[in-house]
Parts: sequence; structure tokens; C-alpha cells
Amino acid sequence: MDYLDWPFFEQRHGALARELDAWAADNLHDAHGGDVDAVCRALVARLGRDGWLRHAVGSGNGAIDTRAICLIRETLARHAGLADFAFAMQGLGSGAISLFGTQDQKRRWLPPVASGEAIAAFALSEPSAGSDVAAMQCAARRDGDDWVLDGEKTWISNGGIADFYVVFARSGDGGGEEGRGSKGISAFIVDATTPGLEIAERIDVIAPHPLARLRFTDCRVPADCLVGAEGQGFKVAMATLDVFRTSVAAAALGFARRAMEEALARVQARPMFGKTLADFQLTQARLAQMALEIDAAALLTYRAAWLRDSGRRVTKEAAMAKLAATESAQRVIDGAVQLFGGQGVQSGQVVESLYREIRALRIYEGASEVQLLIIARELLAPKV
Repeated sequence: MDYLDWPFFEQRHGALARELDAWAADNLHDAHGGDVDAVCRALVARLGRDGWLRHAVGSGNGAIDTRAICLIRETLARHAGLADFAFAMQGLGSGAISLFGTQDQKRRWLPPVASGEAIAAFALSEPSAGSDVAAMQCAARRDGDDWVLDGEKTWISNGGIADFYVVFARSGDGGGEEGRGSKGISAFIVDATTPGLEIAERIDVIAPHPLARLRFTDCRVPADCLVGAEGQGFKVAMATLDVFRTSVAAAALGFARRAMEEALARVQARPMFGKTLADFQLTQARLAQMALEIDAAALLTYRAAWLRDSGRRVTKEAAMAKLAATESAQRVIDGAVQLFGGQGVQSGQVVESLYREIRALRIYEGASEVQLLIIARELLAPKV
């Protein structure tokens, strides 16, 4: 963990990462397989009990230590993908409240998230509006002291096990400028027991985790569940993603580092033609390329985290980090699978699990192609 000496970090960050690494070695050996819903609930409870989830919600005054979140995600991902997922979704699901919530909202919703007593979820994507947020159709209309939600959300992580959802819906009238594009979207906290909210479908994916499609039918929530200002939901969503998109890069780093560890152990132990696999120049070249990609991605990731913690806007840097780290991690893990030979595709092998885990990271919170568009847009934007 020599990268902890990089100038992006303060001494407390190194201490945090080393403490968590030791904790993970003792606590995450059973964080795989079985009933995924039950495993995730247990992981949230364990992470909350031992104080790790407080980093996911920040200080409660809108300040989130991005470098700490990234180091935690990288470390957890290196040990167990579901543990990383459980931590990340607590942060993403409550991030809008941490950043834009009222004091009453923070007092009500954040402590249970930090303690692991409540599970949070972030509900942005829709069947016809994933990366294209402006195509959102889920609607919210004001009715007296309430808002009424109608529509669907899909690919919602923690869907089916969450205690509450931060839901983004179009609150404009749809007929004017405020109702089109990214304008006229608002964010709402919706308790999972609210009448009119149902789990329409559970979704299975190659690296299992709780995932669902939600349906809202005359779902009534109090006006004080609005997060941020009415019509500012797009801003709320993007600011939340600027924090947690960088942490996706960190999770990819964790997966890549674990693949590298597994590959190094494998090639040095595997006999081959009277030598070991590590003695061949082709193997050495592959390992060198893997190491290069990991360090390059790490530099971009922690640059973005450091810049955000310094008060800078990091839309471009977060997109660069997410793109570079997830794409390079896919190549690193593929290289590790290749070095394992037949065992690399055997169910139950660590590298086989990593191969399934990494694939989704190149899609969620903005697919790689979307990150390219974001970077280009930022480069071409008028300089002020």
C-alpha cells in the first residue's frame, strides 16, 4: 500500500486504509455467495456497527471526504465485492440528503444510514432514461401539502431491500421550458413502506446484488420530503454523482489490485516447462502492463478525489477517473484470468468472480461512452 504515501493523502487517510484492511481481513471472509439480500443486510449492519458507514454520509453539514470514501471502496472491493456494494449504496442512496438536505432531513435519515439500521437507495434511471436523464418520465405533481409520484424506475441498486429511496421525478408541467430537458426535475425521499410504491420486478445480473424495478402509482409523499429546491433535481443528482462516480473508479482499482495479487501468486507457483510461469518474458510483459494500468488509473482517481476535497468542481476529472479505472481494470482482470488458464474460468475462483464483478462498473453511474461525452463537453465548454 505504498500509494498511501502519495501527496494526495493526509496522514489520517493512510491510517484509515490500513485499519480497514485489517478489519476486512477479519470480517469479510464470509461476504460471498448465499442469499444475496441477507448477505447485504448483514454487511450493512456490520459496517455500521463498526463505524465505517459514517464516512459514507459525511459530517452531516454537506462535507463528504471523497478521498476517504475512495480508499474505503478500494479496500473493500479488494476483499469482497458485496461489501464494497453495501458501503457504496449507503453513500449514494443518502448522498443527496448529505449534500442538499435540510437539517431536519439530515437528523431523521442520516443517523440510521450511518449506523447500518436503515438501507438507502438512489432511484434515477428509468426504462427509457438511463444515461439520458433529460428523457425522464416519472412525474411528480403537487397536491395540497403532498407530492404525488407516478412512473417507474429501474436498475435500482438496493431495490427490494432499501428502507427508503431518493427518487428523481419530473415536477414541471411538461408543457413549457421548465418541464423539458433536465429542467423541472426534483428529488424526493420516499419511505419504502409508502402506499403506491411497489417492487415491480427483481433483476438478476452476472455479479448478483439487490437490484429492482420500482413502480409508483399515486404514491403520496409529504412536501417536506423534497430534497433541495423544487426543479433542482438534476443539479442534486449530478453533484451526488460527482462524489460517487469517483468512488466507482476506486472500486475498480480494488478489483484490479486483487486480480494483480492473485496473478502474481499464480505465476510464481505454476510450474511450466521446467520453470515457473513467471520466468517467461511474455508473462513478465503482461504483469508489467497490468501494473502500469493500475498506477495510471490510481493517479487519475485520487487526483479527482483530492480536487473535490479541495473545493473544486470535478465533473471532467471524475469522468476521466471512472473511465480510465473501469476500462483498465477490465483489462487487468482479463489478463489475470488468462494467466490462470483453465482455472481462470472455473466457478468459485477469485479471478472468475472479479471478471463478473468488474463488468457492471463500465456501465453504471454512466457508461464509458457517456464519460467520453462528458469529458468532451467539458473541454469544449466556453471558458469563463
